[in-house]
Amino acid sequence: MIGQSLILATALLSLGVSQASAQSTSVRRDYPSCNLAQQHRVRGQTGGSIRDIRQAHISMRANILEADIGNARKARRLAQPQAQKLWQRVEQVRRDTDAAVAKQGFLSAGEVASYDRALDMVATAICR
Repeated sequence: MIGQSLILATALLSLGVSQASAQSTSVRRDYPSCNLAQQHRVRGQTGGSIRDIRQAHISMRANILEADIGNARKARRLAQPQAQKLWQRVEQVRRDTDAAVAKQGFLSAGEVASYDRALDMVATAICR
């Protein structure tokens, strides 16, 4: 009876380890931008050209992503063309955010959700 329990426990433990290793290889958590839940809670500060708190959030996320793109490039996890393409996507989100705030004075919750999704796609590309 004890032998069967030991075999069962060993089998379950090895199954858990293999699942954990499979999950860890599919998504890297080496960079701050890889933790999407935390990135969605990031708060930026207004000031200078940043006039809206939601614009500050997107700006802060963009800064973090650009730092992570640079670090991934230096670590040779991204090729230069891929890094440039990701950087350009982040800059496009930043420009669109700034234009929306300049036009209407604020970002709506829907716009922030859309920009967050765009930045999530960049983060996913870095964290693979």
